[in-house]
Amino acid sequence: MKDAVNEGKPLLGICLGMQMLTSESEEGGIYSGINIIPGRVVRFPASDLKVPHMGWNSLIIRKEIPLLKGIKNGSFVYFVHSYYVDTEAKHRAAICDYGLEFPAVITNEAGNVVGTQFHPEKSGTIGLRMLKNFVESYGH
Repeated sequence: MKDAVNEGKPLLGICLGMQMLTSESEEGGIYSGINIIPGRVVRFPASDLKVPHMGWNSLIIRKEIPLLKGIKNGSFVYFVHSYYVDTEAKHRAAICDYGLEFPAVITNEAGNVVGTQFHPEKSGTIGLRMLKNFVESYGH
């Protein structure tokens, strides 16, 4: 898989699929990811907020990438997760706030690999637009 990614093949990871793109996860123990995007999957810290984070939350777009073409800052998407990716700002295309800022969309430096922590397929017209953007921008 890494060879295909290094050759520029597109890859979209959704929810757990996004988390698998990273270097390491602490969910259920310490496990290696496929290490395409440097980062670590960590659990939301204990707080007054309910975990899992479940429901609609708004995107704060930090980086223009093809997946987010035509998506407005503040658009709502649907999440179901107890863990989030801790990664460098350069890999964060969009973030959300749930007691802390966490990446909602990540990308590798080449831009051919993207991951969404939320579920585009459950995020109405916004999510459908993203899936269409992926096919049109990254498909061959």
